[in-house]
Amino acid sequence: MRLVFLFISLPALALAQVTGSAPGFATGTTGGGSATPQYPASIAELKSWLADSTARVIMLNKEYNFLTSAGTTTATGCRPSSNTCPNAGGQDAINGANWCTSGGYPSVSVTYDTAALTPLVVNSNKSLVGVGSAGVIRGIGLRMANGVQNVIVQNVHITQLNPQYIWGGDAITLVGTDKIWIDHCKFSLIGRQMIVTGYDAAKRVSITNNEFDGQTSWSATCNGQHYWTLLFLGAADKITMAGNYLHHVSGRAPKVGGSGDITLHAVNNYFYNIGGHSFDVSTGGNVLMEGNVFESVTTPITTASKTGGGTIYNAGGSTCSTYIGRSCQANSVSSSGTFDGYGSTSAMAGFSGYTVHPAVAASGVKASVVSNAGIGKI
Repeated sequence: MRLVFLFISLPALALAQVTGSAPGFATGTTGGGSATPQYPASIAELKSWLADSTARVIMLNKEYNFLTSAGTTTATGCRPSSNTCPNAGGQDAINGANWCTSGGYPSVSVTYDTAALTPLVVNSNKSLVGVGSAGVIRGIGLRMANGVQNVIVQNVHITQLNPQYIWGGDAITLVGTDKIWIDHCKFSLIGRQMIVTGYDAAKRVSITNNEFDGQTSWSATCNGQHYWTLLFLGAADKITMAGNYLHHVSGRAPKVGGSGDITLHAVNNYFYNIGGHSFDVSTGGNVLMEGNVFESVTTPITTASKTGGGTIYNAGGSTCSTYIGRSCQANSVSSSGTFDGYGSTSAMAGFSGYTVHPAVAASGVKASVVSNAGIGKI
């Protein structure tokens, strides 16, 4: 049986070219609503439409290539201790946020594409939707910040943000936002985070049916897999992470906590061939894991998560009914490292009053996610 995480409803059909409606914490997100779909003719027009104050449905029916659009920069970066294979695919670093300087790493010269370090500004009430498999943004990411709300990004591939360098660029950044739905997108060849929520509250976010493809020729840990996958740091975040395919990554898949108060519902995701760690939970991180599939994952949950200051519930069963109105689905783990059981019901305290994403049994998740996640599937 094929399980599809689309949840189409009649109101959603009115949202022009958006397919389905936002589930989970971002329920009610409408993006550009019924605005007439528009097709930007150039990268300049795409940049302008995303940043203006007009509600828009922006359709991408081709590739928008920002590489070299802002030139290149040569500067002093560094070689972090993680790069033990500098001549065979390691990642050196740009000195982002003085990371190189504060870390005391040896200096190296770095030359990078400048555009990726200045992401496209996305304003409120936008839908950014790819057509078929054609909607590609190359060489630059998206940034939503400073009160931006009600944005949908669907069926878009963001790729090639200085993948050879740590701090080379983030694909999607959320800082001080609300009601963001990221659906059926693909992320590949990113220098740093594929999705990051900054210290200001990202609030209600749903990340669904996406492919996080970590295959790369430049790896922070010299294993051909991308390390900097998902970082959730926001001051008050409610994040649904459902139906996603994370593969050939090696860390922060996801990293939850370190500041603020974050509730993450990780449901029916497929984690495959992860040569490092998947979940890493620390202070402020509250994680409910259910119905996920872990296959060939070296460390499904870091040992530091035990004492990191966050809370985790991954035990499945009827205990969840008191907190989310139904039983939780058990997770599935195969050919992987130890998956310790965590039973902190405090992880579910933040669900009260919010829409809870449904869950199905883990047995059907792998096939469904592989066939459904990413671009060109809707």
